[in-house]
Amino acid sequence: MTTRTLRAGLVGYGFAGQTFHAPVLSAVPGLALGAIMSSQAAKAQADWPGAAVVPDMAGLLALPDIDLVVVATPNEMHFPVAKAALEAGKHVVVDKPFTLNAAEARALADLARQQGRVLAVYQNRRFDADFLTLRDVIASGKLGRLVYFESHFDRFRPEVKARWREQDVPGAGVWVDLGAHLVDQAVQLFGKPDTLQLDTAVLRDGAQVNDHFHALLRYESGPHAPLRVVLHASTLAAHAAPRYILHGTRGSYLKHGVDVQEDALKAGERPGGENWGVDPLVGELKVHAVGDWVQTIEWPNRRGNYVDYYAAVRDAILGVGPNPVPPEQAVAMMELLDLGTQSAKEGRALAP
Repeated sequence: MTTRTLRAGLVGYGFAGQTFHAPVLSAVPGLALGAIMSSQAAKAQADWPGAAVVPDMAGLLALPDIDLVVVATPNEMHFPVAKAALEAGKHVVVDKPFTLNAAEARALADLARQQGRVLAVYQNRRFDADFLTLRDVIASGKLGRLVYFESHFDRFRPEVKARWREQDVPGAGVWVDLGAHLVDQAVQLFGKPDTLQLDTAVLRDGAQVNDHFHALLRYESGPHAPLRVVLHASTLAAHAAPRYILHGTRGSYLKHGVDVQEDALKAGERPGGENWGVDPLVGELKVHAVGDWVQTIEWPNRRGNYVDYYAAVRDAILGVGPNPVPPEQAVAMMELLDLGTQSAKEGRALAP
């Protein structure tokens, strides 16, 4: 096993590159930010003086010491940039959503296998404090057989901003943006649903793409049946719903608030420190005790840590650990996102 530091090249220095990728991967021992491809050369150099700043992919791929390419571009560029990096023999991390559709996802997965390179999608919200805690609640068995789960990502952003995510371009809209997280979390918990039904809407004044979605996942077979899962995201929720609602035959779990890491990163904080990833809003368990009596329990939160994702990528590249989000999972996710888009167009539930 080599002990040298792996060097990453970051493609794109917009919101995702600045906020989620550069500071998080740089906090991983044995992984360093070696280069940034960006049109914002002065800002990138000022923020990361130790990294080379290049204007295009040719310049990035020409650097001999880059082991890993991180794709943090607008969504429609994910496929061509990742393809070029894999063809150049690099390991690749792609921000979510993986690609624009499942066909592109399968093509990249095949290419990564042919090249013998690690290809992973940045599903960082598997490392949210609330999600890690939710997994503990489910594993405890205290709720009995699970029957209903609701997962919300509600925000209040009434003004449409002049950025690609809110323009009528390929890969825009909250279904592929936030749905990629919520569907992934649901599949991690319960597996692939038997049917998916999606409703999307354009609700804000001046909005060009969907800024609201409501998805119903039905589980009619398998270990969790019968189970209903609701996934919901809104940009007009000044009074946000609970992050999670989980009902079982012996009780319920309720959690307010979202993971604190995104806000910390947006404020310029770097991962690490005593309070990093600590969510102060604990969830509440109400469980059946004796007769009709219900016991209320505050359930302590796990600590979230996005750094664990990139540590797992490092280990996968070094051959000492599994890929945190392997290509087959990424392909399956894109198939479900495509299915949701088709469901919204047809106005009916569809089976994968």
